[in-house]
Amino acid sequence: MLSAQEKVSIVSELRQEWPLSRLLIVAGLPRSTFYYHVKRLAAPDRYQSARALVLKIYHQHKGRYGYRRIRLACRNEGVLLNGKTVRKLMKELGISSLIRVKKYRSYKGEQGRICDNLLKRQFDAERPNEKWVTDVTEFKVNGKKLYLSPIMDLYNGEIIAYNLATRPLPSMVQTMLTDALKQLPKDEHPILHSDQGWQYQMSRWQRWLKDSGIVQSMSRRGNCLDNAVIESFFGTLKSECYYLNEYKNVDDLKRDIIGYIDYYNQLRIKEKLGGLSPVQYRLS
Repeated sequence: MLSAQEKVSIVSELRQEWPLSRLLIVAGLPRSTFYYHVKRLAAPDRYQSARALVLKIYHQHKGRYGYRRIRLACRNEGVLLNGKTVRKLMKELGISSLIRVKKYRSYKGEQGRICDNLLKRQFDAERPNEKWVTDVTEFKVNGKKLYLSPIMDLYNGEIIAYNLATRPLPSMVQTMLTDALKQLPKDEHPILHSDQGWQYQMSRWQRWLKDSGIVQSMSRRGNCLDNAVIESFFGTLKSECYYLNEYKNVDDLKRDIIGYIDYYNQLRIKEKLGGLSPVQYRLS
């Protein structure tokens, strides 16, 4: 069934060949409705530049942004739009977020308990390097596996260090920790929270943390909510990168993950951070 606006467009095209009154009867359009839409179509498009900006932002972020983030990104460009308007413009443009959150599982291995939960779901931090969280997640490509081990700073959600490996060996988390320590001021001693994965039970892991002045904290057994922020990051990464593409090999996936983490830190804005990316927030 045609909308009134579509009928008006057709009638306007045919009115040079047929009497307007006859066309309106056939189309089932009241004369007042016809002239209302004609006047509306002739009026300047007040959202022309905003529509172009919405489309630019959408493609800039590869369809990952929904209307909320697009609204924030428009605001950062000096264009103030409410959520309803952004949704309307996106509908007119025929675009929508490509992201559909799917379930995933982190790589756990054997679990045990060697220290207390010091974080206690207090995920807010007042300054950088106050609270760090870490975990390991697993990807599969054509029967082969790739593991990601990142450290996130809870101050701004920035991934401050990470390592990718095809086997979850102790060296994977050691390299990640070494990279994180390179940028940690000597007088700062963050809490580093993890689940009860075997990597974090190792005596050498405990020794590395102790020697570096980092305080170890672990989730309670079988309680993923105790490390919800890093779990949420894995879900976002997989929804916005891994699930959107088909990979021929592990190297292609690895390259995409490296690119995505840089995008996540530098460009991906968050409402919680006032419409800034993690790095922008830290530098503001």
